[in-house]
Amino acid sequence: MAREIRLNAFDMNCVGHQSPGLWAHPRDRSWQYKDLEYWTDLAKILERGKFDGLFIADVLGIYDVYNGTGDAAIRQATQVPVNDPLSLIAPMALVTEHLGFGLTASLSFEHPYPFARRLSTLDHLTRGRIGWNIVTSYLESGARNLGQQAQTEHDARYDYAEEYLEVCYKLWEGSWEEGAVLRDRERRIFSDPSKIHEIRHVGKHFQVPGIHLCEPSPQRTPVLYQAGASSRGKQFAAEQAECVFVAAPSKVLLKKTVADIRRRAAEAGRDPRKILIFNLQTVIVGETDAKAKAKFDDYKSYVSYEGAMALISGWTGIDFSRFQPDEPLKHVHTNAIQSAVEAFSTADPNKVWTPNELALGLASAASVRCSSVARKPSPTCCRSGWKRPTWTVSTWPTR
Repeated sequence: MAREIRLNAFDMNCVGHQSPGLWAHPRDRSWQYKDLEYWTDLAKILERGKFDGLFIADVLGIYDVYNGTGDAAIRQATQVPVNDPLSLIAPMALVTEHLGFGLTASLSFEHPYPFARRLSTLDHLTRGRIGWNIVTSYLESGARNLGQQAQTEHDARYDYAEEYLEVCYKLWEGSWEEGAVLRDRERRIFSDPSKIHEIRHVGKHFQVPGIHLCEPSPQRTPVLYQAGASSRGKQFAAEQAECVFVAAPSKVLLKKTVADIRRRAAEAGRDPRKILIFNLQTVIVGETDAKAKAKFDDYKSYVSYEGAMALISGWTGIDFSRFQPDEPLKHVHTNAIQSAVEAFSTADPNKVWTPNELALGLASAASVRCSSVARKPSPTCCRSGWKRPTWTVSTWPTR
């Protein structure tokens, strides 16, 4: 059965994103991340290329595990400086008609009541093109700067996330009935109070008695993304998400990951085929295969080992400065480092990685394909014509 492929671009409001060192390349434009034209140009390019959406990553905190400081991350612009992604959405929506926007926002550090209003506002301004990538945050530096001694335990953060979403669902879906907004000029009545309800939420983490401050937006609930790789994260995605972002470097691992998410979704009473899976894939293009390969080799020459190690150390919580660049990691058995190795592994499960190879894999965006530009679009990777993404509205879940 033929199925339509979905294309999501991946970026971050910072320098370099997941390719530490590439900012120094003479053709790199990511240093312009602070200029509005950079983002509006990108949005127009993606819409012209028939992309479904732009997925914008974010992080709150700096990568300060490597050598016990944030110096390496700061020197190499490893996701610092980083600006807030929310402000990018409205101007990009203004210059496009169809492009969707997946906004990464952590629910660990902001109350759901004002946050629900922010997303409703964006859904209005984009006319129903906003999505939310739900994250619980992972950097200790972010937690400390917001007054916490340390991050909450991993699985407990997802318990917190479930109640957070419950509050948001009540605000988005349950507070304003259809037909609550009258705009009746004759009677001078804008909204019908009998159709607008307090949510009266009382839970373990939140107490929210009142109504949602926004009238219903085009989607009410935005498209929900999730990118957790842990068992608890995949369970959360299977129960709540419409789109799941993964980074499987091989078909074998991707098939296993997708099957696991779809199985969990079916067990949760959802149609597993309605969950869209987006896998990270970097494509280097050129007029010929040889030119594409030469471009890739050129990019690799800008890889920053220090920047990549700062990023991996922050992700795993393990200080990679303890290891020599060419030291095999086969004797390391911590789950965190094993996860880092698996993130860049090939289909060969017996390959032994070194920190240097991990750095190269990361700065090369892990899963890279080089290809020449075809004269005609391939039906396996492009659309012959535009079709607006069939994003569905989330509904209040049955508990």
